[in-house]
Amino acid sequence: MLTKTQSPPVRSAAPGVIPETITGPESGQLPMEAPNTARAREAAGTGIGGETRVEHFRRKAHRGRLHGYAIVAVALVAYVIALAASNTAHVKVNWVFGSSHVALVWLVLIAAILGWLLGLVASARFHWRTRAPGSHGSRS
Repeated sequence: MLTKTQSPPVRSAAPGVIPETITGPESGQLPMEAPNTARAREAAGTGIGGETRVEHFRRKAHRGRLHGYAIVAVALVAYVIALAASNTAHVKVNWVFGSSHVALVWLVLIAAILGWLLGLVASARFHWRTRAPGSHGSRS
């Protein structure tokens, strides 16, 4: 059985709601939260773990985006595998000083990797050439 005691008013997170205080349980019962305290917590938007509704929504939205990225990544890997499997035929490549027969998939992959690397080098070079004055460090 629980007994109520009078105590000074407690400031609540929700305006106009004052949580009641309840003394500890008698005869080994579990403590109960006062009904007004639960209503004040709900009005303030905090859950059991102290997480607000906005924080909960952000966490769930972030999880959804991560699932979406994972699905897109798996679909992209499957597409690349299908592309490689369907382009195994050999093609004649004319170089400046000769020609050769190469599998089309290797030609496409080598060209993509070479283009990516050249893009990285060009980006780094442009960044270095257009940096702000004095940002290269102090040389004394």
